[in-house]
Amino acid sequence: MPFASAFPAPDPADWRSLAARALKDRPLESLIHFDADGLAVRPLYAAATGVTPLFAPRGSDADGRSWDLRAQVEADDPAEANRQILAELEGGAASVILSGAVLADSAPLGRALDGVALELAAVGLDAGLDGPDAANALAVAAKGAPRARLMFHMDPISAFAATGEAPRSLEEHLTLAANTAARHAGAYPEARVFLASGRVAHEAGGSIAQELAFAAASAVALVEAAIGAGMTAEQALTGTVLGVSLDQDYFDGLAKVRALRLIWRSIGAAYGVEAGAMVEARSSRRMLAARDPWPNLLRLTAAGFAGAVGGADAVVLDGFTRASGLPDDFARRQSRNIQLVLMEEAHLGRVDDPAAGSWYLDQRTRELAEAAWAEFQWIQSEGGIVACLRGHLIQPRVARARQGLEAALADGAAHLVGVTKFVDPEPRPAPATPRPAPVPEGGGDACVPLTPMRRSGCPEQGAAR
Repeated sequence: MPFASAFPAPDPADWRSLAARALKDRPLESLIHFDADGLAVRPLYAAATGVTPLFAPRGSDADGRSWDLRAQVEADDPAEANRQILAELEGGAASVILSGAVLADSAPLGRALDGVALELAAVGLDAGLDGPDAANALAVAAKGAPRARLMFHMDPISAFAATGEAPRSLEEHLTLAANTAARHAGAYPEARVFLASGRVAHEAGGSIAQELAFAAASAVALVEAAIGAGMTAEQALTGTVLGVSLDQDYFDGLAKVRALRLIWRSIGAAYGVEAGAMVEARSSRRMLAARDPWPNLLRLTAAGFAGAVGGADAVVLDGFTRASGLPDDFARRQSRNIQLVLMEEAHLGRVDDPAAGSWYLDQRTRELAEAAWAEFQWIQSEGGIVACLRGHLIQPRVARARQGLEAALADGAAHLVGVTKFVDPEPRPAPATPRPAPVPEGGGDACVPLTPMRRSGCPEQGAAR
């Protein structure tokens, strides 16, 4: 007798009978819940329920690694920035993202990059609306090396949405970014020029579909600006990195990354270009707690797991003390080590798309992609991302999703370990350096900002009282 035939093949009817018996007086429908996008999450998925399988693997090989372990370095002093960069790369990071005053000019940036082989270690920027100036500084610091792996990461849309102010009109900022990209694309053919991210919507409390739609609409605005600056659609699409946030809900996180690849395929098809998605996944800041930072290590591990299994090309994990300020060396080392354990010991990247074939994850991926695509089409029908931000169309939708998150914590429908459940009455402190919030420069354009939140904010304030 074949081994497989020794086991009965259950069907949904068998499950329903057992589930009804276990639930007693509760209806089966009580097992269904709806997310912030109104999508139903069901208790059972199977081939018999009509799930269509899909395959959405990562398309890159980060120098033999499963994914690019990317570190964040924030510093104003070039010597301190250089110390941190070298420590990250020597400690296992494959690339770095830089922010701070070191990006102001090529001289301090060059000193910060002293000893860094740009042909081996990719260097990216997080400069907000000053992205074009920082990109020029990085181009000079790279000394024209055509194989330098630069990530200019220009993203004026997110910077404008986060602060609500800009020194020029957003259209001018887009044009400036596109012209800068076109100028450097020839000298640095391996550079990634744009970052189309939905993280600003996520950090403000937005739903998954809203975050993915924001990223997609930002990408289209950047690509259109690049074409206007003389770049081809293929150059613009290939030079765009897609950014998402990952929190402790790892199933939704990995489905989010896979859904973004499906969306990118559709955008590429609209331009007649087959360009694989380059996805940079960063850990969510809204999930981090300040009063007791140590459980954040668990949340960061879940986020890293989602990025690895979901197929992100690069994963960036914050320090576990980020909610209180800049992480110190210890916190940064923990973030690196989380990824190294996931990569080198858990071997999470050994399979191209581990989620493929899971009825639940395939269905969840497809439903998120479809919901995000509908949201993206709505943004485009209203004139695009710029018009929707300036016209205060996106902000109320994100605010409603945010209210749902806050209400779930308030009424006990959702919990945060160490904040609303298993609360340590005497948490151990962890050092972090407070960093003043940057003062945005206005006068050219304005919108209602997408203000970041922290899910632990209200409960922690109550505990403090």
